[in-house]
Amino acid sequence: MNTTGVTTLDHTVQQTNAWLKGVEDELVLDSRQEAYRALRAVLHALRDRLPPEVAIKLGAQLPILVRGFYYENWHAAGTPTRERHLEDFADHVASELSGGFPIDALTAARGVFEILWEKLDPGEFEKVLHHLPASFRALGRGEA
Repeated sequence: MNTTGVTTLDHTVQQTNAWLKGVEDELVLDSRQEAYRALRAVLHALRDRLPPEVAIKLGAQLPILVRGFYYENWHAAGTPTRERHLEDFADHVASELSGGFPIDALTAARGVFEILWEKLDPGEFEKVLHHLPASFRALGRGEA
């Protein structure tokens, strides 16, 4: 499907839609808008928890459109946050999801991590996870 006339942009729109459909299906959400909110919230919480150089490496693996909202409002100097517990991470996600989201933040995080495991190079994503507390690493593997 050619919508912009620019091959690179059309490709990233297709990739982003595939990611959003994956999140929508994984979390059994009602819309791509909800999938977008979940993906954005979890990526922001993850990004803010990582050292800047690791967050940048993760960002480089994302489709261009996803990369754009991943970096939205990022202040590298304030990272990584000091969240050491999974509940704190879930609170960070919840603060970005805001009211009325149909599932809890930890469930959203698990679902998005499943998509990250599926869409990213597993070895590279594993390296990212080594910068997180052990309880975070099990997200998306049915272990947390």
